[in-house]
Amino acid sequence: MRDFSLHILDIAENSIRAEAHRLEISIEIDTKKDVLVLEIADDGKGMDEQTVNMVLDPFFTTKKTRRFGLGLPLLAQAAKMANGEFQIDSKPGKGTRVRATFQASHIDTKPLGDIPQTLVTLIVGHPDVGFRYVHRVDGSEYSLDTEEIREQLDGIPLNSPEVIETIRKNVEQGLDNLGRKR
Repeated sequence: MRDFSLHILDIAENSIRAEAHRLEISIEIDTKKDVLVLEIADDGKGMDEQTVNMVLDPFFTTKKTRRFGLGLPLLAQAAKMANGEFQIDSKPGKGTRVRATFQASHIDTKPLGDIPQTLVTLIVGHPDVGFRYVHRVDGSEYSLDTEEIREQLDGIPLNSPEVIETIRKNVEQGLDNLGRKR
């Protein structure tokens, strides 16, 4: 995976397959501490300790359509290559939290990628799932919460073309205001 947006898409799709109704995705960049943190938490069915211990094995997957799962192992490897760390916490019935840290200035730290398109893809494909995205750069913050948007739409589908285009523009502007660092 070439960038963080693809990791986000992969992990979010895993969360949705695990029956998550709410996902919280955050990216935090602190240039003074030279750290970038990616965190994704869900309220899905979670995993037992044995499964958590196996998810970093690329030849382990719960999917029936293929015999390998590379998403989490690749993210863990990317974090380690960029002087970072990888954590996954999960409990059955409680959901899962994935956290990867990176040295922000490290040459192996991947670019953010197309975050607006990733969010739009998730919302269009899963309009009934609640997504909260938070992006922080040196204390400044942009956030998007589809539950808040849904309340204002008064019955208009979240994935209607007009709403999606407004969301895309809002995310682009919000990230531009933060300087889209990295």
